[in-house]
Amino acid sequence: MKLHRTVSPRQEAQAEQRLAEALLALRSVEECRAFLRDLCTPAELQSMADRWAVVADLQRGLSYREIHRHTGVSLTTIARVARTLSAGDGGYALATRRLGGASNG
Repeated sequence: MKLHRTVSPRQEAQAEQRLAEALLALRSVEECRAFLRDLCTPAELQSMADRWAVVADLQRGLSYREIHRHTGVSLTTIARVARTLSAGDGGYALATRRLGGASNG
């Protein structure tokens, strides 16, 4: 969130809700990729793709160092993803289950 902008928690939740609804309105991988490329900077999109790739490696039980060697993702980011997997909202696990256990192809 931008620091110069005053947004209430309710407004922030509504904005997040609208973003989630926009994602759900997309009907194909191609549509979703186009939306994400429009929405995100290349660096933001790469960061999200990196975190998603880390999910599968963590679920396979690879060590942080193995994941870093395999993906080039920082150990700090790997640790954040691991924390989110164990104590987040369950989104990574849900998406992985729905994709048949493969988060990175």
